[in-house]
Amino acid sequence: MTQKQRLIYSILIALCVLATMLGLSWLQNAGMISQKTFQYVAIGVAVVVVVINAVMRRKVKP
Repeated sequence: MTQKQRLIYSILIALCVLATMLGLSWLQNAGMISQKTFQYVAIGVAVVVVVINAVMRRKVKP
């Protein structure tokens, strides 16, 4: 994986996280999920993104 590929994937991941958070926020405002559920899912998404970023960082070739 090159630096350019990692940048593209990072931007795609950031957009997916943004869409997920907006969707969760909308669900919470509509009363479909509780504050606790929102927090748990948000923490889970953050952990997954950190793991993916670490894996991508290791795969970048100098």
